[in-house]
Amino acid sequence: MTDTTIERPAGRTTSGAVVPVLAFAGIVVAVMQTLLVPVIKDLPQLLDTTPSNATWVLTSTLLSGAVATPIMGRLGDLFGKRRMLIASLTVMVAGALLSAVTSALLPMIVGRTLQGFAMGAIPLGIGLMRDMLPRERLGSAMALMSSSIGVGGGLALPAAALVAQHANWHALFYGAAALGVLSIALTLLVVPESEVRAEGTFDLPGALGLSAGLVLFLLPITKGSDWGWSSGMTLGLFGAAAAVLLLWGVYELRTKAPLVDLRTTARPAVLFTNLASIMVGVSFYVVSLVLPQLLQLPESTGYGLGQSMVVAGLLVAPLGLTMMVTAPVYARLSARYGPKTTLILGMLIIAIGYGAGLGLMSAAWQSLVISVVLGAGIGLAYSSLPALIVGAVPASETGAANGLNTLMRSIGTSVSSAVIGMVLANTANDVGGVAVPTMHGFRLSFLIATGAVVLGLAFALLLPRQRPSGHPQLRASSEEDANLQRAEEALHGFRGRVLDAAGTPVARAKVTLIDRRGRQAGATLSDDDGSYALTVPAQGAYVLAARADGHAPLASAATHPGEDGAVDIDLALPGETVTA
Repeated sequence: MTDTTIERPAGRTTSGAVVPVLAFAGIVVAVMQTLLVPVIKDLPQLLDTTPSNATWVLTSTLLSGAVATPIMGRLGDLFGKRRMLIASLTVMVAGALLSAVTSALLPMIVGRTLQGFAMGAIPLGIGLMRDMLPRERLGSAMALMSSSIGVGGGLALPAAALVAQHANWHALFYGAAALGVLSIALTLLVVPESEVRAEGTFDLPGALGLSAGLVLFLLPITKGSDWGWSSGMTLGLFGAAAAVLLLWGVYELRTKAPLVDLRTTARPAVLFTNLASIMVGVSFYVVSLVLPQLLQLPESTGYGLGQSMVVAGLLVAPLGLTMMVTAPVYARLSARYGPKTTLILGMLIIAIGYGAGLGLMSAAWQSLVISVVLGAGIGLAYSSLPALIVGAVPASETGAANGLNTLMRSIGTSVSSAVIGMVLANTANDVGGVAVPTMHGFRLSFLIATGAVVLGLAFALLLPRQRPSGHPQLRASSEEDANLQRAEEALHGFRGRVLDAAGTPVARAKVTLIDRRGRQAGATLSDDDGSYALTVPAQGAYVLAARADGHAPLASAATHPGEDGAVDIDLALPGETVTA
């Protein structure tokens, strides 16, 4: 069945609390990723298992988050983004409560897997913002939502360290469950359900194929250090992942309503944004792995900074706080120069931060400086990604495209965790049977992060300067700018009003633009005064289809370009040919 989606009606108003509530949900979900970092070294003892088995407590969350992210984006398009957001948070709360009441390995892994499924909240939140917010507020809102994954991860470190140092470690999960319940309550009270829906079917074979491929790919990445990178298990899983993902890609190209439109994903604007996202994910996780260990190592090592778990967390916390502060700065920069420029600027700042960090590892205050600089760069980079994706894909693919982009960042963090873990392990000194990371390993990790950022910068430079026709760039920083953009868009498509038999405007009528091949080329809801506006992807013949409750549907032939693009749709009349 052909996929159709209603676009966000221009100028729609919504509560000012929606953005912070959605961003809070993103922060709560991101907390799950770093919740156990302060107690990683103690997990084998706490769970009465081997170090190799204990790593599954972290691996399971990464795997389930990677699988859930693109799938939840698509489910949100079909069944309601708010509904799926609440479902994601509910699953997370259930997983946190399960982990809170057990010290056995298997139930703990199950609980952590359920917590990871909530990562789909990030693309769902971005989708809700796109559906409800006027364009002049959308850029900064998406920036804050996109950055929430880093903000939550950064803020969780000191909070989790404080709890772990002064309370039973199970209190971490009770706290996470409480945050989840609070987020659910705020979402129910403040965030309305989006009326935007996709009229398609859920691609279950595609979802299963993508899930299998991701698990087969990410599993050896996260466990390669334990199994051996050249072992039969590791190489076999990589080979199986390549085979499954190849077959999945062939299937997605042939199905009518794919989970991920690979043709859209292959566009340079989408492809290079996703590749840059992987590199940003790598750079974010390196600092989260290196600085806490450097700060907590005893001074007797000759390079450790001898700080407590809580102090180490507080010194790294500015990483997340700076990312949060960067969101409004990004909105101004992007409005003036565009998200491509802000992505490049963010990458440059990250590279400077890691480059300077190579010589700033001898004092605790230097870690604070590194955290602030990297937070600013990562915040700008993360904030740019959703705007680049939204501006490069049709409205019918926004949810899945943002889910895939968030997945790319998750893959980056998974690769970073595996590679940096291997580097630190291979460069560690054996002291009384305990592997102690070395300064050489820390600096080598920073060099790897710098290299990843340079590669990401190359991808960002390859992004096209202008978006494809029909996908306007989200750059407006004021209502006047947004109105000018809407007026400009109306000159490149169809606009008019939806009327009833008496000539009365019909609000909330669905207007769909269909191309000559019977595929959706755009869609929207009429505003309160019955007005609508639709851009067209190319010149040619189209059909304007309209329907509303209590009215007979109408399909009118239309051709672009025409004189002024004005087409009034009278739901009381049969279809007629018009020229726009």
